[in-house]
Amino acid sequence: MVLAVAAVVGGPWVYARLVSGPGDEPLGLSSPTATATVPPGPPASIDVDGTWQVSTGSQGGYRIGEVLSGTAVVVVGRTDLVTGSVTVAEGSLTAARVAVDTATITTDESARDAYFRRALDTSTYPEAVFELVAPVDVSAVGTAPEPVSVLAEGTMTLRGVTLPATATLLVQRTVDGIEVVATVPITLADFELEPPDLGFVTVDPTGTVELLLVLVR
Repeated sequence: MVLAVAAVVGGPWVYARLVSGPGDEPLGLSSPTATATVPPGPPASIDVDGTWQVSTGSQGGYRIGEVLSGTAVVVVGRTDLVTGSVTVAEGSLTAARVAVDTATITTDESARDAYFRRALDTSTYPEAVFELVAPVDVSAVGTAPEPVSVLAEGTMTLRGVTLPATATLLVQRTVDGIEVVATVPITLADFELEPPDLGFVTVDPTGTVELLLVLVR
């Protein structure tokens, strides 16, 4: 109904303002890494080695652009149903598997969410998964005064299709453990997904998978 009214009465401008919205801010770390002299911040150093579990407070989803007769908007989908674990050995990230429950990802428009679930066939393929394939040096996280940025080579699996993917990670220690913000660029066609074209609404052919991981031992 909203789409019909927007198309007939107000056109793309109304659709952009009432349905798509401005898009949420990218996922970010909770706060800069503090030092031991500024309580109650995290310790001045930690041993990053060990197995870390994805915990409460984690989020996952996607960010993609829409164009409505020349008006660009950003669509953001999010869920807090994220699971997985990572392993660090001798300062290197040696294993990581993170899964997002795609059936629970929501935006600000239920019709868009329904299309998303059909396109990904979430009843058959309920998860999007990133898995590490090469070690990453994260030893600096244990002592760095600022968040540490690294690249992680892995695979991304969407709708049963698994392809190489590079995640940009921003990592910091916290009072309770470690936080990671990850972004993974994707091209829809690579995963056999066709961007919808509804005439006055078109969807960009590329987007970004976004993750905020709260890691605890």
